[in-house]
Amino acid sequence: MPWQTAYRSKLTTASAALAGLGPKSRLYISGNAATPRHLAEALAKHAHGGDHEMMLGHVLLLGKDPVATREHPGVRHHAWFVGPADRAQVNDGRADYVPCNLSEIPRLIRGMEPKLDAALLTVSPPDKHGFVSLGTEVMASLAAAENARRIIVQVNTRMPRVLGNTFLHVGEVDAIVEHDEELPELDSGPPSDVERRIAEHIVPLIPRGATMQLGIGGVPDAVIGLLCEQEGLDLGVHSEMISDGVMQAVEAGIVTGRHKTRHRRKVVTTFVLGSRALYDWVHENPMVEAHPCDHTNDIEVASSNTKLVAINSAISVDLTGQVNSDSIGRRIYSGVGGQVDFIRAASRSAGGVPIIAIPSTAQGGKTSRVVPCLLEGAGVVTNRADAHWIVTEYGAVNLYGQTLRERAKLLTSIAHPDFRDGLKEAWMEMFARQAPTA
Repeated sequence: MPWQTAYRSKLTTASAALAGLGPKSRLYISGNAATPRHLAEALAKHAHGGDHEMMLGHVLLLGKDPVATREHPGVRHHAWFVGPADRAQVNDGRADYVPCNLSEIPRLIRGMEPKLDAALLTVSPPDKHGFVSLGTEVMASLAAAENARRIIVQVNTRMPRVLGNTFLHVGEVDAIVEHDEELPELDSGPPSDVERRIAEHIVPLIPRGATMQLGIGGVPDAVIGLLCEQEGLDLGVHSEMISDGVMQAVEAGIVTGRHKTRHRRKVVTTFVLGSRALYDWVHENPMVEAHPCDHTNDIEVASSNTKLVAINSAISVDLTGQVNSDSIGRRIYSGVGGQVDFIRAASRSAGGVPIIAIPSTAQGGKTSRVVPCLLEGAGVVTNRADAHWIVTEYGAVNLYGQTLRERAKLLTSIAHPDFRDGLKEAWMEMFARQAPTA
């Protein structure tokens, strides 16, 4: 059967596509800028009332909860990364969080038993060969499609056709719902003064020809802004996500990928999040390749790039180098994500530079992010053995190979001046025999 005929035979409405899902169904939904909101709204209506208790697995969901579980308690989130859509529900017990390195999520999904009843995905329109692209988020969607008994796609003409390992054929899909909607955009605004000062300490650590892993936020944007003022850097990108800053760096000639030792001359990512201009830029761009996160975040794959520079953020760090990145005390804020994957990959990479970038204070300067001990219940994402460079607006220190006493001294030196005396006193009180020397 020609794929065009198969496509037409599978066209349906969102409600009809979901009609066969029972009250205990196990589902996966793509997230970030690829959330199929039209399908999600239909799912909320389908699950409303009755004895529905559907499991909805996903990674990061942006904005408002797409299935509105407070009004429709028949859908329970099963999150491998927590975001604005489900944070409150996770912390009050109405949703579940699964701590997991990003690189391992596809393996977990492939091994799920019982299998998923359906995978709900946003895709681009098919090309002339009948392949649709997962577009702005690949992450675990292919794994979900492999595990699911039924694949339901929302074809959105606003979804870019991103190249790489992103494709499903129309023949693999069970139901097709055509519905256009704008993709969520991320506008982080200009970097703050603190973020720019942090970036000023990071940039000297980046060697020419480095391959960069960058996250979301003002610090990566400030780093890229400073790098764009330099010439001849010939940087590469191998990251779990790319945003507008990467596009700007490519257009400025700062990112060429010429010296990459894996996926040479390619910008590699697993999801894309930014402006509409970014989504248009990645559309059929042969320089950009998206892959599932068990490839992009695989330590062996990422570390095969020499001079891998990994820049990640944190909520707090204690004086021994334990890095908390997913929670505020016992309250889950985000997730493990890809931080450990890339910190370890950069550590293993020849000439690599693993970096945790963190403002020195929180709550408008009222509290220090460099602390004697993490809050009770706070999650240690990067453990003290994996911690290398810690950077605040007051400097950059390398903890790798340092004793606990030396770490306390180094971290105190880059804490906010208002808290340095207190950090010294706290350390001496808690570990008098290992107090840092003056």
